[in-house]
Amino acid sequence: MSIVQTEAANAEFSPRQSAVLAEALRLLVEGGDKALTTAGLARAANCSKESLYKWFGDRDGLLSAMISYQASKVRTFERPGERLTAASLAEHLEIFAHDLLEVLAGDVSLALNRLAIGQTNRDGSKLGTLLLERGRRQIDRRARALLDAGQRDGLLRFADGEEAYRTLYGLIVSDMHVRMLLGDMPQTKGFAARAEKAVNAFLALYGTEKVLAGRDGGTRSGQPVNDSHHNRQA
Repeated sequence: MSIVQTEAANAEFSPRQSAVLAEALRLLVEGGDKALTTAGLARAANCSKESLYKWFGDRDGLLSAMISYQASKVRTFERPGERLTAASLAEHLEIFAHDLLEVLAGDVSLALNRLAIGQTNRDGSKLGTLLLERGRRQIDRRARALLDAGQRDGLLRFADGEEAYRTLYGLIVSDMHVRMLLGDMPQTKGFAARAEKAVNAFLALYGTEKVLAGRDGGTRSGQPVNDSHHNRQA
């Protein structure tokens, strides 16, 4: 079964808008917050300021769109009516885990998070709120839908879906993101193995007999996640 980005994420932005958002993220990474101006982005993306205002509104709207675009790089299963198997569930979970690690470790996400942390004060951070609302929670929602589909198809068993998802997220990320924000260099070559290990641990905790029997019977290919057709670095 082929895995693609969620249709909702693909439909949110046109190819031209996606290209502009990718350019905006590049400016942010290379020049910081001060480099992200309407005039500078219009020049770098070869479009008019009027188009930017029409597509994204004000600066907060642009930042919100940038974060949504970045979050859409984490692929999940979102096909109503399509039944999961033990093998396809494990495949979807591993792709989600691998994408999540790559996005969190990318220069764009690190730059956005460091900028939000730097802007935080007693009243909070507007960018931090946007990261939570348009980034993290968007990813959480789609991943929860995958877990709910797994439960619906008799592959996962849990009483609290939120707790099950937090367990999955913790197994995948652990303290890696905090260490990267502090300057630790991620070992990206090990992400496929890390993703597989996290999914194995999660399924051992929440998988039904159907999943455990299928995995013991060798229904999975055991091949590392292939992400060559999907670029997560903006």
